[in-house]
Amino acid sequence: MATVHATAIVDAAAELAATVTVGPYAVVGAGVRVGEGTTIGAHCVIEGPTTIGRDNRIASHTALGCAPQDKKYAGEPTELVIGDRNTIFQFCTFSRGTVQDGGVTRVGDDNWIMAYVHLAHDVQLGSHTILANNATLAGHVEVGDWVIVGGLTGIHQFCKIGAHAMTGFQSHVSQDVPPFMMVSGNPLGVHGFNVEGLRRRGFSRERIGLVKQMHRLLYRDGLTLEKAREGIAALRGTVDGGDADIAMLLDFIAASTRGLAR
Repeated sequence: MATVHATAIVDAAAELAATVTVGPYAVVGAGVRVGEGTTIGAHCVIEGPTTIGRDNRIASHTALGCAPQDKKYAGEPTELVIGDRNTIFQFCTFSRGTVQDGGVTRVGDDNWIMAYVHLAHDVQLGSHTILANNATLAGHVEVGDWVIVGGLTGIHQFCKIGAHAMTGFQSHVSQDVPPFMMVSGNPLGVHGFNVEGLRRRGFSRERIGLVKQMHRLLYRDGLTLEKAREGIAALRGTVDGGDADIAMLLDFIAASTRGLAR
């Protein structure tokens, strides 16, 4: 059976795997499912329906599966789904989804989520991300894999941040941030691409050079967005393994609904 501190309250309708640990004064509600090896710190509150995967570390005073902070929410059975091996630090708040979207707030795997981070309703957070202290993601925000969000950054509802992108400290993100790009400030500006992150993730010199070319076409050559897209598409076949990077950027641009940060 799970290891539950004597002062914790676990609803009889919660499902905890045998190797789960629940700390002092934590409250785990009905409809919560927690996978093997996950630890829940002191004073955490987890409301259901919420599903949490394996080997997550959830620090004290975190509130997960909260009702959406959306005035249209009327008690519908929406949910929060968290994957595996995430580290969630103190005082984070993750809301459930709303029926106006897919009904699910979703967190992937292997994320490093620092203190006081807020994930609002219907956020879709990928895997291997880093969210620094006090990052705030509004409703319906989508964040790709390997993204880094700087401390005190606010991300406007419905914005998208592409894979491998990075936002600087205290950024005001009100438009979509394409994959690979580095942005900061208020108003938001693009300041190069995430070259160091790509190196750390094993991108070859040639693939990094390709991303540099795409950045130049999109931001440095004074092209219209359509001309930049044509130039990026013309790079197909020039670098081994690079076509997937080109496709990811072009698909992101095509799916943008709030306009690109430029």
